[in-house]
Order: sequence, then structure tokens, then C-alpha cells
Amino acid sequence: MSITTQRKAEVIGEYANTKTDTGSPEVQVAILTERINNLTEHFKDHKKDLHSRRGLLMMVNRRRRLLDYLKATHVDRYEELIKRLGLRK
Repeated sequence: MSITTQRKAEVIGEYANTKTDTGSPEVQVAILTERINNLTEHFKDHKKDLHSRRGLLMMVNRRRRLLDYLKATHVDRYEELIKRLGLRK
């Protein structure tokens, strides 16, 4: 459900704007997307895990807010990010 530190470092390295960037919206959205994908796989086996489902909904909402912020401030970065992550909007 959570991602390993090695996988998190790979995601940060892939989506970071600079070498020391760990908190930009792109990095945060990429990490949340990784965690959301892991939880989605978890729910295929554990359909009644409602506590984790609440956490999933909170992560989806946080990602949506970050994407809305990015769209309002930097449209080009937003469009590139959703294309790289394969998100719908």
C-alpha cells in the first residue's frame, strides 16, 4: 500500500524540476499517483477494506487539489504532468 523508499526516490528523480526538488506539485502528485495505484491493486483482493478506502479517497482528493493548483498557476506544467502520468483530465 505504501511505496518503498527506493521506489519513492525513483519517482522523485523522475519528476523533480531540479536535483534537490522533493516538494514541487509535480513530485507530490507523482508520489500520490503511485500510492493510489498500489491501493487500487490492494482493493482487487480486499473488497471490504473500508478503512483503507477512506485513505484512498483522501489521497485522491489531495491529488485533485494539487492538480487544480498547478492548473491555475502553470498550465503548461499541468498538461505535461497529466500526460506523463496518464491521468484523464
